Parts: sequence; structure tokens; C-alpha cells
Amino acid sequence: MANVIVIGTQWGDEGKGKVVDLLTEKANLIIRFQGGNNAGHTLVIGDEKIILHLIPSGILHKGKLCIIGNGVVIDPEVLLMEIEDLQNKGYMVSPENLVISDRAHVIMPYHKIIDHARDIQRIGTTGRGIGPAYEDKTRRTGIRMIDLIHEDMLKKQLDNICDEKHAYMTKILGAKTIDKQCVFEKYTKLGTRLKPFVTDTSVVIHNATKNSKDLLFEGAQGGMLDMDHGTYPYVTSSNTVSGQACVGAGLGPNHIDKVLGICKAYTTRVGEGPFPTEINDELGERLRAFGGEYGATTGRPRRCGWLDLVVLRQSIRLSSITHLALTKLDVLSGLETIKVATAYKSGETIMENMPADLMMHPDLDLVYDELPGWEENISSVRSYDDLPPNCKAYIGYIKETLGVQAPIISVGPKREQTIILENPFE
Repeated sequence: MANVIVIGTQWGDEGKGKVVDLLTEKANLIIRFQGGNNAGHTLVIGDEKIILHLIPSGILHKGKLCIIGNGVVIDPEVLLMEIEDLQNKGYMVSPENLVISDRAHVIMPYHKIIDHARDIQRIGTTGRGIGPAYEDKTRRTGIRMIDLIHEDMLKKQLDNICDEKHAYMTKILGAKTIDKQCVFEKYTKLGTRLKPFVTDTSVVIHNATKNSKDLLFEGAQGGMLDMDHGTYPYVTSSNTVSGQACVGAGLGPNHIDKVLGICKAYTTRVGEGPFPTEINDELGERLRAFGGEYGATTGRPRRCGWLDLVVLRQSIRLSSITHLALTKLDVLSGLETIKVATAYKSGETIMENMPADLMMHPDLDLVYDELPGWEENISSVRSYDDLPPNCKAYIGYIKETLGVQAPIISVGPKREQTIILENPFE
């Protein structure tokens, strides 16, 4: 038995969905433990592109149980559309292979109105109500899936909160309001449709461990978007580090065996916030074009830059990462020189860890190592030995500098464009 957490090590968009999809072959349960439909995991199966926002990437495999844990916030409409889209594509989605935690919180219409009415550009949110839903969870005024599927409980919860939301939206935000009865009727129907999927998933997971099943925990976003440890306030509304897998799934930490960090061969970020290695010239545009760097959820162009070892060092330390999966290595083909940031410099001070003081970031200088690039197109390479020498040297540099292994190397978006030197479940 092996229980593995897969998380992003940068600012998200590292290719977690593809890696989870690959590892699902060896796993029995695939568990999403935080975030909401602000995440987008893109999978390329043959010539078909599939983007998942809430359902774990393992849903594309037969005989696997996918779980949406209690740490996730769920937009019922989005979830049902995702289920229907997969079914229309020929994939089975039923309570036999997808279950939802009865303790997961629900994104309501007023959460999305509030999110849009606020200055979303200030922190670059997706505007999907994720933050306001987590706020209500913390304030103990949230609506959980268990409330959604019971009509009387839903009515009671709406009676308790709608007057307050109405006053806030109209008087403070100057936004439109909601019709409580319409919301009740609509969400009662949504709850009825989702009820067969809803259960105590913590018990399901616990029983799986007792029966020696292999668990794969799927994180969303990346380590530098963590609410506590990321570049606050330009972060997401949940914890994205590996420790959240236990909280957001309902499982004790002694059941975790490995943590696999997903790392893009360069760095990207969507939205506002510090990005020390950002490239604002033709090279940055080249990375965006070659890497298809546009948000899977929002379509926004991603900011692109060199690999940042300060960022990776922090993610590795916070999440006990011992293994990395390197993705999008093929995008670097054709570059004469590849730069890697090893530290930040403020005056005479060298920093190898991410400073919490965002006031420092505009004045930081970067300490770079430069490595020779490679001309060869590696997208068709299927063996590590067949990679160009400079490409292997780049991988070796990352492993040696960070003190981790890199058992998975991705050279393109498709399943088969992956070199697996070691499977974390073996």
C-alpha cells in the first residue's frame, strides 16, 4: 500500500492533472482535498482535450473511486455540468465512481455576486465565489452539502443568512441582490440531483486504508498560492501545501507515505502578485506561445519567467517533498541559454528563502545560474537516455541543487509524452 499526495510547487498550472491521470493506474482512490472550480486541470487524451475543475482527474479511468473531500468548496451547477460533459464524452460518472463529502461547503449565488462586486483585480481572483464561500465557512454561516440535500435544512440556512447578504450586497457593495425563494427552489433541485453522490467520505477513505487500498491525493493551485505560506494577499483562499490533504480529506497524517511535487521547467503565474523571475520581453512571449500558457479556468494569459529555486525550496520545505515531476521540458527546446534563479539579493543581503515582506519584491535583484540549452525537439522522446545531453544536465542540476529526485519527466501534454523512471506507488 502507498498513499501519495500530488501538489503544485509554484503558482499553479504546473501540470498536476496530467500526472494524477498517469498515476491513477496504480491508485484505487483519487481524492481532491481543497480549492474549488477556480482550479483547472487539463488532460489530453489522444486528440481530445478535457478540462476538469472539480472532479478528480482519475475519473477518466475505469474501476477507480474519485472523491471530492470536505476541504473543497463546490458550485453545484458547475459540478453537474462537469458530470454531464464527461457523460456526453462517453465516460461513466455515477455514485459508483464519484462521491462527495457531506461536509464540503457550497458556493451559493450570493458568493459569486460578492466576488464580482469587489475589486477582483486587486488580487486577481477568478470571480467564481471561492473566497466568499471560504469566508462563510470560517464565519460558521456556510451551507454544506448535507444542508443542500435536505430541503428543511437548506431553507433554515437561507433564512438565517439571506437578509444579511442582501444588506451587504446592496448597501455596501452596491450590487444586485438575490431572490431567496428562487435560490431555495433552484438549489433544492440541484441538491436532489447530487444527493446520490453525497456521503461521509472520511469514513470511505478510512475504510480504504484498512483494506490496504492505494490513495492518491490531488491538490489544486500551487504552493506559492497557499493562504498562509504564499505571497499573501495574492494567494488563493485555501491551504495548498501537502498538510492540507489530511485536513481536507479527513485522514490522519500517519497514513501519508510520499509527497510528489509538480514543477514546470520554467515558471508561470496568472493574475497579480510578486513574480521575481518574470520575463517581460519577446522571450516571455515565446514561452507563453510555445507552452500554451493561458489559464484553463479563466483563459487569461499567464505571466512567464525562468525557473525559481527560491520558490521551489520553499515548497519542498513546507510540504516535505522528496520527488519532483518536471513538466513542459519540451517548451525550453531551442533556447541557447537557460537561466535559473538561485537566490534573491536585497542590498548586500542574499536570501535563499521567500521573504514575507512584499515591499521588498520590487527592489530585489536575482542571482542566476546560466546553463546551456538544447536545440533538439524532445516531444517525441520516450527514454531518459535519449534526451539531449544538455537537457539531462538541466534535470541533473535541478535534482542536485534541490536535493530531490525527478522520477517523472513530461515532454508534452499527452499521456504518452511522459518518461517515468520511478512510479511513486512502487
